[in-house]
Amino acid sequence: MLSDRQLLILQVIIDDFIRSAQPVGSRSLSKKDGIQYSSATIRNEMSDLEEMGFLEKTHTSSGRVPSEKGYRFYVDHLLSPQKLQQQDISLIHSIFADRIYEMERIVQRSAKILSELTNYTSIILGPNSQQNRVKKLQVVPLHDDTAIAIIVTDTGHVENRRFSLPKGTNADELEKMVRLLNDQLVGVPLMDLQDHIYKEIAILLRRHIANYDLMLQAFAEIMNIPVYDKLFFGGKMNMMNQPEFSDIDKLRLLMDMIETEESLYPLIRPAQGVGIQVKIGKENDNIAMENCSLITATFPIAGGQKGSLAILGPTRMEYSRVISLLNVLSMDLSKALSSLYFQSKDES
Repeated sequence: MLSDRQLLILQVIIDDFIRSAQPVGSRSLSKKDGIQYSSATIRNEMSDLEEMGFLEKTHTSSGRVPSEKGYRFYVDHLLSPQKLQQQDISLIHSIFADRIYEMERIVQRSAKILSELTNYTSIILGPNSQQNRVKKLQVVPLHDDTAIAIIVTDTGHVENRRFSLPKGTNADELEKMVRLLNDQLVGVPLMDLQDHIYKEIAILLRRHIANYDLMLQAFAEIMNIPVYDKLFFGGKMNMMNQPEFSDIDKLRLLMDMIETEESLYPLIRPAQGVGIQVKIGKENDNIAMENCSLITATFPIAGGQKGSLAILGPTRMEYSRVISLLNVLSMDLSKALSSLYFQSKDES
């Protein structure tokens, strides 16, 4: 059990290190407002906190820095959410001020603004797309031999797929094909499209389309839509500006992890409940993130779905501010994406 004096000294050290990224010494602590203890007393308490595992001593300075255990205690027991400035709140609300009807555009803007507000890397996991259902299919010819298929789902998700038209396809035949697909595929989950095309659609094409085998092959490729959860990033390169990653090997390891994405899915995927989760350093169970903290907010979306947004930053992160920002943005995202969900249901 830490004494009140130790709690105060630990909190001030962590707050100071978060701001400066410099080890904190007893002499500088004794000059701070609210610290009424001598340098000798502070030095003794810092030594005890180090012995208990809450602080660490660097090799280049007599000062101390927080350990993972110190950060964990700070987040669990000493932290209170920061009161955000009105301009920050207004910037978040501005994401939703325009009438945006596509889930991806909302999420992309959210990731961008969140990274700008924190100077860290933001990651947002959109709603699971496996159960998304086709709402509408359009085909826009580009040239005689190419076109773009636009597939809109019931959640506002939009897939644009460029494809090659079978040789000799005329406009009437293409229009007939699109009409037939809309008649048959509206309401079908994305994960079932391939199966539906090769069974029900193939029979109809044989009856109504002249070169049905080539058309079937072309549209089967279009409908091979990956039904994975999609990650949206903001500020991927922001970690390069953090002093913790001046070591090029550490930075390369982290950037490789961010670019490949696969290892992030289990960390970002929605938890059982909703709310904020903080993982510090080795708690992330990933060697590339040993100097990082990941703060994740899981929020509900209509239809029983969940979304997640997260901030990846150094362990010396502004936890209080980040948690406050995530709380505000996750509530706004929950409302916006739920509204899109109900809107698409009403229109389908």
